[in-house]
Amino acid sequence: MLNLLPDELVQLAKKVVDENRKAGRRLAVAESCTGGLVAGALTEIPGSSDVFECGFSTYSDVAKHKVLDVSEDMLETFGAVSIAVAWGMAQGALEKSGCDVAVAITGVAGPGGGTEQKPVGTVVFAKAEKGKSTDDVVADSYSFGADKSRAEIRLQAALVALELLLPDTSE
Repeated sequence: MLNLLPDELVQLAKKVVDENRKAGRRLAVAESCTGGLVAGALTEIPGSSDVFECGFSTYSDVAKHKVLDVSEDMLETFGAVSIAVAWGMAQGALEKSGCDVAVAITGVAGPGGGTEQKPVGTVVFAKAEKGKSTDDVVADSYSFGADKSRAEIRLQAALVALELLLPDTSE
């Protein structure tokens, strides 16, 4: 076995590692529904320690609060699967790690746990960068579809998170 994870995930992780190495950036991830999959993909790449600092797998609301300092009020008001909480997770990961960029992922991978407002397949992402204003929120909610399997939703979420970790070449 060459890689533990799907090839498309490993190839994108390699691109993330290579491009961030060139940019001199250090990375952190805060994961909920992906449970460490993004960190796992990055560490599949030899030399990833040049750019990957740490991953926070904060599956429960308690962990999001205790590990990443996401406020209990925010969790209670908006729910774990929200732009506010994803942003709080990304900010917490950035602050705790001292990295240049942090991406957070929180969602409903299913097959249960969905609601009418947040059906299975709903995943929210946020990116925080050192030196950028906290008013400059980079966050979005995706619907990968309730008809997808848990594995498909988690894979798609990991791919989106890796894309967010690529340096913005337009700056």
